Amino acid sequence: MREIPVIRVPAYDLNKRPFLVIWETTRACDLACRHCRAESSPLHDPNALDFDAACNLIDQVGDFGSPRPLFIMTGGDPFKRRDIFDLVSYSSRVGLPAALSPSGTPLLTRENLQRLKDSGGRAISLSVDASTPEIHDDFRQVPGSFDWTIQGWKAARELGLKVQINTTVTRYNLDDLPDMFALVYELGAMTWSAFFLVPTGRGLREDEVSPEDYESVMHFLYDCSKFTPTKTTEGHHFKRVVLQRSVLDARGIPVEEVFQLNDTYWRLKARLDEITRNLPPPSERIRRTPMHVNSAQGFVFISLFGDVNPSGYLPIKAGNVRQTPLKEIYQSSPLFQALRDPDQLKGRCGKCEFRQACGGSRSRAYAMTGDVLAEEPFCSYEPGSFPYPEDVQTLLNRTPVHTASPI
Repeated sequence: MREIPVIRVPAYDLNKRPFLVIWETTRACDLACRHCRAESSPLHDPNALDFDAACNLIDQVGDFGSPRPLFIMTGGDPFKRRDIFDLVSYSSRVGLPAALSPSGTPLLTRENLQRLKDSGGRAISLSVDASTPEIHDDFRQVPGSFDWTIQGWKAARELGLKVQINTTVTRYNLDDLPDMFALVYELGAMTWSAFFLVPTGRGLREDEVSPEDYESVMHFLYDCSKFTPTKTTEGHHFKRVVLQRSVLDARGIPVEEVFQLNDTYWRLKARLDEITRNLPPPSERIRRTPMHVNSAQGFVFISLFGDVNPSGYLPIKAGNVRQTPLKEIYQSSPLFQALRDPDQLKGRCGKCEFRQACGGSRSRAYAMTGDVLAEEPFCSYEPGSFPYPEDVQTLLNRTPVHTASPI
């Protein structure tokens, strides 16, 4: 088999330091998205971490040492904080260049993006949930959001900022995903990240697609990844699919000989084939492979009030940075330690041969069952059913070590 960098891992112990730190700078936002985890409102909460407390949080993130974690300031909309550029500047001065996750509103201007870059920001992530204004604006509940986001996307790239595009997969945009890929390919992005809905905040269970459709979408995303860097959020079983499909590619085995994917996959693939027909041939390898992180395992979320959670979609508090250092919470919290132990996983996840690389969405497990260690409810894979386990292990053994890079 040819060597393929399938699952990236940081060059350090994830029990000791996170790969990614997300800070919810505010819940203020001028959108009213159907799926909003934060249940945002128009005004910034006065009880949020103020400037001095926020700088202290940034220092705590820096206390993990080198290599620095990736540090992303999210929201709500970070541009709704008046001190956001001062915070980005402070973060940059202490050696922790921040990425920002602004909303697609009139605040997403070239001027603000230039100020972000001048303050030391290097990257942004933008949410684009469809290839058309009609679908996107309906999902974001504000007319004009699509156009503001696209204009911001173009301006950010012209200014030299790295851009990640996030697309939440729901019943509203399932069939639009190939055309969303075409938009990402046309405008260019460092990464296309598919967010898999977690029923928390405003997110509703009835807006999710079925487990079988999720499986089809992940195989579709694998096909897309040969043309543009692709990853998932709260879709951890994409790492399993990448491993499995890499084995099939190396053996020259068509996907249909091993997987019984539903009509959704073949419908998405047919449209993708149509879109890519005149593009340069797909890459021989995935250009941006999945990172082996999960809730509390290389990933930590801090709320606007300083509460520390394993993920923004997993609302269980492990501590607060006002009372306990972030480093202590991350390393010593019983919740975090349990989530980092794949042998504590239950159901199919506990039996699965891919549990070390995947682990399932702990956020979705908790949202659906109330148990953070329950099996991933939206994974349809039956453990032990993949016919080439030795090949998978070979790929895992060959997985190279990678250090951190923005987003």
